[in-house]
Parts: sequence; C-alpha cells; structure tokens
Amino acid sequence: MAIQIQGVSKSFVSATGEDIQVLAEVSMQIKKQEFFSIVGPSGCGKSTIFNIIAGLLKPTNGKVIVCGEEIDQTTGHVGYMMQKDLLLPWRSILDNVTLGLEVKGMSKKDRGDIAMDYLDRYGLASFAGAYPSTLSGGMRQRVALIRTLVTQPDIILLDEPFSALDYQTRLILEDEILSILKSEGKTGVLITHDIEEAIAISDRIAVMSKRPTTVKQVYDIGLASQYGSALKARSDQKFKQYFESIWSELDIQMGRIS
Repeated sequence: MAIQIQGVSKSFVSATGEDIQVLAEVSMQIKKQEFFSIVGPSGCGKSTIFNIIAGLLKPTNGKVIVCGEEIDQTTGHVGYMMQKDLLLPWRSILDNVTLGLEVKGMSKKDRGDIAMDYLDRYGLASFAGAYPSTLSGGMRQRVALIRTLVTQPDIILLDEPFSALDYQTRLILEDEILSILKSEGKTGVLITHDIEEAIAISDRIAVMSKRPTTVKQVYDIGLASQYGSALKARSDQKFKQYFESIWSELDIQMGRIS
C-alpha cells in the first residue's frame, strides 16, 4: 500500500477554547500507483486529511503509514500540488521547476539538467527561459506538476488543481496529468468538489461525511484506466450511474435543492 490511514481523528481548539472535532476515526488504504480521489461536503476536512498525509499536521489519534513508514513529520515520499500554481513571477520556468532541488542543496548544473529533462519530456523545454506571466493557466499547472515531480516523490497530493481553469482546459489537463502520473509510476490522490472530475480520473473514490468526518463509502471506478483517457471515461454509460450514486451520498448531508 502507498498510504494507510488507520483510525485517524483530528481536533482543533477554537479561539473561544472550544474543542472542534474535524475527523473521526477515518480509515482508508490507497494502493501504489492508483489514482484515488476524496470527495465530501465543503468544510468536511478533506484538506486536513491531506495535511496529515503530508506530515504537516499530527493526528489527535490514529496513525498514517506512507510507503511503509509511520509518519510524524513532513515526509519526502509525498509531493503536494495545490489549487494555485504558486509559480514565482520573478523566476523563469526553469528556475521555478528547480526550486525544490535548490532547497535540497543540489548544484545548479545538476538541478538544471534534471529540470530540463522533465521539461523536454512534457513539451515545455522551449519555455524554460520564459516567465510564468507568459504562460496559459493550463501550462502553468503543468509546470507546477513538473516542479513537484523533479523531487521524486512516490505520492502526489493534488488539492483541486483544476478548479481555477476554464472547462475545456480542465478536461485537457485531467488527461495530461493522469497520463504523466501513470507514466512516472506515481500514486495520485486528489481532493475535489467536482464529482464528475473525480469519476473521470479516478480508480477509486472515497466519499466523506459531514463533520466530524468519517468515510461513508469507497467506490471502485476505474473508467480512466479502462479507456486510457479521462475524457473518454465520461462517455461510458456507467459514468452517470456513478455520479447519481455519489451525489446521493452527498445529498443526504447537504439537503435537497428544489
């Protein structure tokens, strides 16, 4: 298993001193090299789960095992791709991609060689000297993914990376990112509010309850793997069935809209 979350609970203390439980006995297992999505009502603690997996937060109870190691701090096994690309506008694309390697103390030549190999592999070598402001939103997100990949994590956490993009770009980027992660042999974990996106791209989907959050159900999907494309997965007749089933799980929590 890539990730084992075992009975994880997490509470925070509010400004008034009140103990607020966000996660309650959350357990899930994520397989190596699968694409796994987490969906749930807004504010249910999806980002808290991510931060615990990444070692940025400690659980109140329970434990997380990543690549066979129980984690209690930030781990090199995990790369984090956020909602915003967070590219530094004063650095070239090449220098943005090498940022993580620079922080690790790698020489300028070595990190440049590694970054150029990735940029060339994914069709961005000609933009190495360009600045983020000259790139489209989709290209910037590809650069952000490459910046994460060059540090060689086993697991990529994707925190709604498509949400700021227009619909057409989102569809294209879903396929591109899925293809890149599969070709690199990475485990991908996505949190999203977009049920269709999760169905199109995922091998499995965990549906979370409202707070205090637990796992309501895990769905086996696998349409993207079956078709070799997230876009083609949307045309399968089971796509609508999955949507209706997952929506009904969330609908119970959010109330019906008439």
